[in-house]
Amino acid sequence: MNNVSKRRALGAIAGFSAIALAFGTALPAQANDPLKVGAILPLTGSLAFLSPPMVAGFWAAVNEVNANGGVNGSKITVTGIKDEGSGGTSPTFAGIAATAHIAEGTQVIIGTASSGRALSIYKQTSGAGALLISPSNTDISLSDVDDNGLYFRTAPSDLLQGRVLAQKILADGKKKVAIIYLQDPYGTGLKNTAKTALTAGKAKVKEFAFAPSETNFTSIVNSVKAYNPDAVVVISYDEFTKIAPLMKSKGFKGNQVYLVDGNMSNYGTSASFGTWLNGAQGTLPGADPNATFRSKLVAAYEAKEGGELIDTIYGAESYDAVIVAALAAIQAKSNKTADIKANMASVTSGGTKVTTFKAAVAALKAGTNIDYDGASGPIQLDSKGNPTRAYMGIYKFGSKGTYKLSKAYLASVPTK
Repeated sequence: MNNVSKRRALGAIAGFSAIALAFGTALPAQANDPLKVGAILPLTGSLAFLSPPMVAGFWAAVNEVNANGGVNGSKITVTGIKDEGSGGTSPTFAGIAATAHIAEGTQVIIGTASSGRALSIYKQTSGAGALLISPSNTDISLSDVDDNGLYFRTAPSDLLQGRVLAQKILADGKKKVAIIYLQDPYGTGLKNTAKTALTAGKAKVKEFAFAPSETNFTSIVNSVKAYNPDAVVVISYDEFTKIAPLMKSKGFKGNQVYLVDGNMSNYGTSASFGTWLNGAQGTLPGADPNATFRSKLVAAYEAKEGGELIDTIYGAESYDAVIVAALAAIQAKSNKTADIKANMASVTSGGTKVTTFKAAVAALKAGTNIDYDGASGPIQLDSKGNPTRAYMGIYKFGSKGTYKLSKAYLASVPTK
């Protein structure tokens, strides 16, 4: 388990069920009630390594909003960070967490990390009138869901990541590519986009799928070895920690490997494959956090969770999710979810550029329309709640099992 509070994770199932039974469905918020914000993030499971930076971003944003006057005269009320469990589409943890937030009257829910989990609960949250804002959902199918206008995300869809990844592989001169991918909405969508771009670039591509329940990857790696590719794309979550040692044992080189946001992590030399990763590359949505913002994430995480923050993946997107919702409420002069959702897109485009919550609030109070460019990038939400412009970074691993930014692209997010 990561450094996020063990108490919250261990008490997840029993606590959530008890809350739901005790309180039922919460009464709708009034315009002047304090804004209630909570989160559903992977405190346990195959995406647990992503939770610390998203938790850090959540707390950094809440702290900043509350230190600067809160929202419409009141500080944000935090209803807790609840567990979505492992990746995939099973609603067990995420559904229980959503039920608990709805019972507590949470108006803005930050999460889920997993696209599959978002697909399993967005009807539940939107049906209850709560906003669901994900910092990391990239599944293409979420771009146009029937959500009553209450689902948003601050990460771009995999239509962008897949194309940038493929362009990098082609630019590296790779012509025979194996794609090992998780057979869920996220993995399949990203694989399809990358494969389309690779084949358009005249590369030969062969797919190797695995189920979300898979634990033994020996036969897959053996099959990839027999194919003898010059590049291997691995689209997974923490399954990569099982795949990598097998690839190493079969003689693959780190510089043949291309990773994605679901498995990019600073593995370090403590991992058996850490030094082997030297030369591997991967893609991550969002801007690479500068030192000031990184320090803000570290300080927020240490203060609230008491642990060390190693990665910052999706920390900026989590931070921006809270900030944009707060600004939408301030522009609306209302903390009702219907009013917040109606202002989410407008505070991220078409006005005067602002890059901090404090500056944005000052502009709004002066009657100025704003265009908030956040820590993650321009955002510019469309009518369906998707970012239309975003950064996509190419990162490269060194000999110590950690990665650094090689190149960042600021681009419009493709719609098909």
